[in-house]
Amino acid sequence: MKPTVISTFAGCGGSSLGYRMAGFHELLAVEWDQNAVDTFRLNFPDVPVYHGDIAKLSGAECMRLAGIKKGQLDVLDGSPPCQGFSTAGKRKWDDPRNSLFKEYARLLSELQPKVFVMENVTGMVKGCMKQAYLTIIKTLRECGYKAKGEVLNAMYFNVPQSRERVIIIGVREDFGIEPSHPKPQTKPVTCRMAIGNIETDKEDLPFNPQTKIANVMRYLKEGKSDPSHQSHVKIPIDRPCPTLLKDFLGYMHFWHYSNFRPLTLLEWKRLASFPDDFQFTDKKEGCQRIGNSVPPNLMKAIAEHIKVNILEVARKT
Repeated sequence: MKPTVISTFAGCGGSSLGYRMAGFHELLAVEWDQNAVDTFRLNFPDVPVYHGDIAKLSGAECMRLAGIKKGQLDVLDGSPPCQGFSTAGKRKWDDPRNSLFKEYARLLSELQPKVFVMENVTGMVKGCMKQAYLTIIKTLRECGYKAKGEVLNAMYFNVPQSRERVIIIGVREDFGIEPSHPKPQTKPVTCRMAIGNIETDKEDLPFNPQTKIANVMRYLKEGKSDPSHQSHVKIPIDRPCPTLLKDFLGYMHFWHYSNFRPLTLLEWKRLASFPDDFQFTDKKEGCQRIGNSVPPNLMKAIAEHIKVNILEVARKT
């Protein structure tokens, strides 16, 4: 029988794809963003979706939708919105976006799965936000779990992108198993290895680079700055791609390492370890969804580790 998972803050399904590749059966996805839900349903038509505010989803309703009882679920997964912890932002503990982890913890307490996985940005363990991290760990442990967090970089898990994230794994206390994380599995995959064989048509580009260049030159002549406020950086040839940004301006920021053009959506997929046939509603939304997702290959490694080192061990004891 396949191990089961419920994904909260599911987005377009980056984590879900990783669990599926690891042999899990997803019982329910929870997501409020309309485009993310539309994209998820395109790629996971057989997975039920709760489209709404997680704060309004009770544990009882969650279990009803998933067809399970308390304690039966194998893994509760979640990546609460992390902008309030990001080093790119103001990093305020009282940012309302930081409180959503409490809703995740509430469901964790009510569902009592065997294992939980919670992902967030590394900003939550740096500087003044370390106290926030300790508060999160304390809250999760009070739900009845042994919990441990580690920083994992996706580039060591067959993802051609340097993307560090805090991964907190918890095991229900009654199993008596200490939580653990997967060790690095691969050498970094370079951009050339990931996208070097892609032939690009002008129709694949998110915008006309010549028009963009002309506009930048016009702004400079007029003594103005580029309204996109984006620098234009070539991705490296023989190193992994830097962390992909979560919005459409990411398209305008990273450019191909040898061709004078922005990256295509197919190239974004490759650099984030999404399969070529993964569907998005359009190029702009696809960029946003990918930049806001857990790379599937990273989550596959985490899910496989949990399956072998925690769930299978628990079944034998």
